[in-house]
Amino acid sequence: MPIPPFVAELRALVGTRELWLPAVTAVVRRRGTAGEELLLARRADNGEWAPVTGIVDPGEHPAVAAAREALEETGVVVTVDRLASVGVSPQVTHGNGDLGVYLDLTFSCTWVDGEARVADDESTEVGWFPSDDLPDMAPFLLERIEAALADEVAARFVG
Repeated sequence: MPIPPFVAELRALVGTRELWLPAVTAVVRRRGTAGEELLLARRADNGEWAPVTGIVDPGEHPAVAAAREALEETGVVVTVDRLASVGVSPQVTHGNGDLGVYLDLTFSCTWVDGEARVADDESTEVGWFPSDDLPDMAPFLLERIEAALADEVAARFVG
């Protein structure tokens, strides 16, 4: 579901003006035959590779949102292991002209079950990539991945 119903309701009131929304990034990891692999999705809106991302629903715990987004977007079940970083996205202009800035909570997650696949209309491809050979991505996404892979005890606060 590209635009959650509560965001559509807000948009009816504020139009395309910038919204500040809570969001999650799920950096999903697994052990593959060649070492650690990360699950990435090619976004339908801009054609770029990214970890699983999504908006937190009202009243939803962010860790639950990360697991939900992984299942909804890629068909995989994950455990949410730890909060890896907290940061703010750059301003995003969506294809329909809507503006947004997202408070991002990045979680390090572990694949549990399921065959990765395009499970909704937000992605055109999904796949596992060696953690040391990722496709080109925006620097802020690579920072989120680095934080998740660092296995630090405390979350990073990116600013």
